[in-house]
Amino acid sequence: MRTLILSVAVLLIWTTAPSADDCTFIGKKGDYHGYRSIDFDIEGRLCRVVCPEVVAPGKPWVWRARFWGHEPQTDIALLGEGFHVAYTEVGGLFGNDVAVAQWNALYTLLTEKHGLGKRPAIEAMSRGGLIAYNYAAAYPDHVSCIYGDAPVCDIKSWPGGLGDGVGSKGDWAKCLQVFGLDEKTVLDFKGNPIDKLAPLAAAKIPLLNICGTADKVVPMKENTAVLAERYRALGGSITIIEKEGVGHHPHSLKDPKPIVDFILEHTDPFARDYVALRRGLCNAGAVFTQTKKGRVAFLGGSITEMTGWRELTCAELERRFPDTEFSFIDAGLSSTDSTLAAFRLTTDVFGDGPVDLLFMDHSVNDRHNMRGPEERIRAVEGIIRHAQALNPNIDIIMQYFVEPYNMDFINRGDVSPEIADHDRVTDYLDIPAIDLAREVTERIRKGDFTWVQFKDLHPSPFGHKIYAARIAKLFDAAWEDVDLSGAKVTPYTLNPTPLDPLNYGRGRYVALEAAKVTQGWTLVPNWQRSDKAGTRKQFVGIPTLKATTAGATLTLDFEGTAVGLLLTAGPDVGILEYSIDGKTYPPLDQFTQWSKGLHIPWAYMLATDLSLGKHQLTLTTCKSHNEKSTGNACRIVKFLAN
Repeated sequence: MRTLILSVAVLLIWTTAPSADDCTFIGKKGDYHGYRSIDFDIEGRLCRVVCPEVVAPGKPWVWRARFWGHEPQTDIALLGEGFHVAYTEVGGLFGNDVAVAQWNALYTLLTEKHGLGKRPAIEAMSRGGLIAYNYAAAYPDHVSCIYGDAPVCDIKSWPGGLGDGVGSKGDWAKCLQVFGLDEKTVLDFKGNPIDKLAPLAAAKIPLLNICGTADKVVPMKENTAVLAERYRALGGSITIIEKEGVGHHPHSLKDPKPIVDFILEHTDPFARDYVALRRGLCNAGAVFTQTKKGRVAFLGGSITEMTGWRELTCAELERRFPDTEFSFIDAGLSSTDSTLAAFRLTTDVFGDGPVDLLFMDHSVNDRHNMRGPEERIRAVEGIIRHAQALNPNIDIIMQYFVEPYNMDFINRGDVSPEIADHDRVTDYLDIPAIDLAREVTERIRKGDFTWVQFKDLHPSPFGHKIYAARIAKLFDAAWEDVDLSGAKVTPYTLNPTPLDPLNYGRGRYVALEAAKVTQGWTLVPNWQRSDKAGTRKQFVGIPTLKATTAGATLTLDFEGTAVGLLLTAGPDVGILEYSIDGKTYPPLDQFTQWSKGLHIPWAYMLATDLSLGKHQLTLTTCKSHNEKSTGNACRIVKFLAN
């Protein structure tokens, strides 16, 4: 299970990549283009590992299948990206079962003893294709992707030379011997890569083959062309780069960037940091698959409301579950944060029934709306607990979006307080999370793209694709090894001890009609602005309890431990005085940093630690107002109670 960072101390451990001093392999030391190499043997067979100067998160590695050191440009580039490079000499076994076993011995050593990533990329040059594809067929969960360079895919083509290729008489005799074949039985042999592609396709292992069109040693039409046709028929993905007029040599590409980009894309060395799978998404996947219906909701601020990652994610779900009829709920609401989300959950998300999968994002607006640590935790924990009370089977995904503020923390090896608090809650409750802030920051630092390309905290279409691609990676991690057609939908059990007993897990709206007006308040059925200040579309043309003069008074009887107001806090709002059960509280200034030019929706919590039971709120508009305000108005959209 991949885990996300929970605290500054742990974050420092994960973001500070290991140095070459972590190259703990024991053997004969050497130099490989300026990098430290170590030779050792397993059961008498030569093995070699080259260590990068700085190890990338997740300890990714590339596994060279043959011809060590020949055309090394891809290996050198990947070492620079923080990959280890590994090799074991099995060329004389032509990819047979003994070779596969030898390879797996090295895999076990590298992953279990030295902690390298569980799914390396394989680099298969020439006859290396035999072991590369055969190993992947035997252990598809051990392979992230395969780059084949003029790879042998059928021993009858090479070394056999039974087609158009020149073959190799000496190697052919050795090949027949190690497989226990002769000239007749080899014709029915089904142990070639072209015959063993189903496990690779089922595991969705992407392939890249680079071939010369004039290759007479390993003819393309007898090897890669056959492999590609069969692999695509099985639903597999393969990209072919043809070198027009080129023979078997030279291998690779002078500029290895297309190869390196392919490997980086599919090994995803940073996925361990950016995705926390935790309890997973099995219930949602099973519901989508078995019932052929699905309800997916997106709860957040303007980054969720705007066109972009949300639509791309909807399309991705429809692609993965083509027979499922989806209902998608856009509960994104500009300027709003986790506090308001906790109180609007039942109406805006569950208003039309249970939801199977819920996306959440609030860290950006929790910072801009100046929510403190206590309120952040109460709100996020409340949303999760309330959502699960409404549907015990629900799957939830928390996302941490990027902005310059949290980029500064990440570039210092730290984490912003908002993300730290949100992740404390999601980890405690075992909720999947995606740290998109870290991904974007680190990829910009690595040079993948620029902040200008990404645009800002409201991403460009390019930026939204980055977000959607990471969500798709989470889907891969959640569902790739699960039989969703047979999976049982099981209610989740949250940790029964709350992080904060006063969390907003019973948050709800209270209707305006519940208030008793003493004087000065009017229930406007269709509020419209009377100035030139901006609005949020969801807060125009709706019922609003409005007062414009000082001395307007009302009372509200409610039940719960918390009470608050959802207001439109525009340029003319004043200061409110209030008491609860006769206890007077400090005055509330409604004017926000955005009020001068915007009737902004704002949730003010008046009290959050009341005793459980019935209470009465008394609310009055004051004569005084913020010096930046033009009046004493108050516009209540909803009362909030928990």
